[in-house]
Amino acid sequence: MNGLCIHGHFYQPPREDPWLDSVPPEGSAAPMDNWNLRIARESYAPLAWARRLDGEGRITDVVNCYEWISFNFGPTLLRWLRREDPATHRRIQEADRLSAERWGHGNAMAQVCHHAILPLCTPRDRELEVAWGIDDFQTHFGRRPSGMWLAEAAVDTASLETLAAHGIEFVLLAPRQAESVAPVDSDDWTDVGEEGPDITRPYTVELPSGRDISVSFYDGPLSQAVAFERLLESGDAFWDRLSANPAPGLRAVGTDGETYGHHFPFGEMALAYVLERARADDSPWRLTNFAAYLETNPPTMRCRLREPSSWSCVHGVERWRADCGCTTGGHPDFNQSWRKPLREALDLNKLRVDRHFFRRGEACFADPKRALREYGKVEAGALSQSDFEKAQFQPGLDASGKESAWKLLAMQRWALSSFASCAWFFDELTRLEPLAALTHALRSLELARHTGSFDWEEELVMILGQARSNYPGEGSGADVWRNHIVPRRLEGASLAAFGLLILAASDDLPVPGGSASLAWPGLRLTFRVTREDEDGALHGSMEGAVLPGAASPPVNWTMTQPPDGDPLQTEIVLADGQRARTGDLSWNRLEEAAMRLTERAAEAAWRTRLACATRATALYLPYQEAQTSPIHSWDWAELAPALAWRACTVDGADHQELWDFLVDRLRDHPVAESLSHRLAKEAARLATEENDPAGAARVLHRARRLGLSPDPWRAQNAAWERRGAMRIHGEAAARLGFAPDALG
Repeated sequence: MNGLCIHGHFYQPPREDPWLDSVPPEGSAAPMDNWNLRIARESYAPLAWARRLDGEGRITDVVNCYEWISFNFGPTLLRWLRREDPATHRRIQEADRLSAERWGHGNAMAQVCHHAILPLCTPRDRELEVAWGIDDFQTHFGRRPSGMWLAEAAVDTASLETLAAHGIEFVLLAPRQAESVAPVDSDDWTDVGEEGPDITRPYTVELPSGRDISVSFYDGPLSQAVAFERLLESGDAFWDRLSANPAPGLRAVGTDGETYGHHFPFGEMALAYVLERARADDSPWRLTNFAAYLETNPPTMRCRLREPSSWSCVHGVERWRADCGCTTGGHPDFNQSWRKPLREALDLNKLRVDRHFFRRGEACFADPKRALREYGKVEAGALSQSDFEKAQFQPGLDASGKESAWKLLAMQRWALSSFASCAWFFDELTRLEPLAALTHALRSLELARHTGSFDWEEELVMILGQARSNYPGEGSGADVWRNHIVPRRLEGASLAAFGLLILAASDDLPVPGGSASLAWPGLRLTFRVTREDEDGALHGSMEGAVLPGAASPPVNWTMTQPPDGDPLQTEIVLADGQRARTGDLSWNRLEEAAMRLTERAAEAAWRTRLACATRATALYLPYQEAQTSPIHSWDWAELAPALAWRACTVDGADHQELWDFLVDRLRDHPVAESLSHRLAKEAARLATEENDPAGAARVLHRARRLGLSPDPWRAQNAAWERRGAMRIHGEAAARLGFAPDALG
């Protein structure tokens, strides 16, 4: 059997703000809010609805690539997809179910929870990373995983022992991680050298415990070509390279899933083409996944691994603790000597967190170790907070004790998150990834302090002082901590300042006697205004909940603003004397306020123009003799986007003179892009919520007549998913971009 298995490793680091439990704005991801949203639109979602086109660029098929490839999703990413992009999440789940029906085993593999480098983890953290990863997998896919992806394919014997103890049957590694091989019934070991092992067969690794685990190796040169040699620019080139010299056994391709679509635009289409060719009757390949292949082809060879080793560092796992020379980021003159003190600082933090958890946790949990292990089910959404409390909390624990227990668990969550491998992967300390790791460490340290621990922040900062940014102006790691990390803290006055700034930016600041609430996944706040002084200062209270079972008592505040109303000069003073200035909040906090303000203002302006356009459409009169533009054309141009909306969405809301005027004025109109975005959303709404793909097609067609470029992608997806329930053909199908009979 010539088996073919293309594996995609899908992962994003834990990007959540640990106070809000939501992903904050990230400037480098512009124009999208953050990198999760951007890559989901460029890669994760397109792979779930990959287009196959005919010679005229019309859609002939829509392929769920996940149904035909092996894949793993990082738990932190999959949870985000479930919340923020449920349609893509559903397609991923469906793909695993359908592949299990076809091959007897689902395509999905699990992943260690926070993408930590297991050989560098403590035994306890290694246990949690594996156990929580399995918990998360079971929640999303409804079955136990048989395979698990190791972060960066980093492996050693202790890591494999942990996996095997949890029932994991196989892993995927790079060929250079193999050291020697031997038949299962012989001790005739052969060093595989630089060429590596025979990658067409699986191997078994025998462990000191008496357990064993299977290992498959991906095709290194082919995987390299897909990831870095622009092979995805042509589906034919990808297929030709893949099909060169097919041999019996299994050929595996292993790449980052983001390669398809994000690293290489339209890479998902090249993949869909290859998958179609591989499924053809004359294909030299038979698509499969690792679990299905192993069932019919159990290992006949044993393997010893180089350890510790990984797929992205030729020095073992030094990339995640030393300046080993491996780097990514595009700055050949940078050094990575900051990696070592960053690792040491986070190791110290986790050591202190663990000691405090088990010391303080004895009063909170019936069995602190078991409670920590089972907490992964709560994080995964498989176990309710009340059920967890009943099973794990000490009997009779009072409200204060429960609050401490939840804070201790959250402390562990964020401390573990700080070890995501991306913090060390790139070439600079002040990148998003190291800053996120340090932010999570700060939050864990803060929660330890709130539950009675001594404060080790000064000790941690001393270690960070040994790290230096490659940008001279950024200084040491201690400077980075003070200038970039501490401002992210949301406590007391800074929390009040942030909440009040968001309310002001949203134009929701309550009047005296009123109240307003704000909510994020991890934070709920209510602000009440009691009175306003003659000088405009507001007085009120703030209360809310930051964690399950952790309600904050009301805090009194006073808010003063400068005469010119500069929102960054607003000062908050708490009753205990704490002060905070809104301008001192971190960039991410200020950007969130800016987003709230611009969204609110843009929406208000749009509603005003749209209301006027309803009347104005009727009063855009046919031209008189020799008239070539409307009187006061500059005023009509202001209304052009709203007039165009009606022309696209309301039958008969246009006539030729109006249509010609809109075509002319929208050509370089500054809000044409925004209008295209609105019309794309309306087309998607019609196709999904209204079950009216034909209506969606009309909107898209009219928009194109006006010279606009609304993205039909979501409307197309909805039409494709409804093709069995309704016949969408002829003009509507063509306007949606489908070939004749593709939706019939």
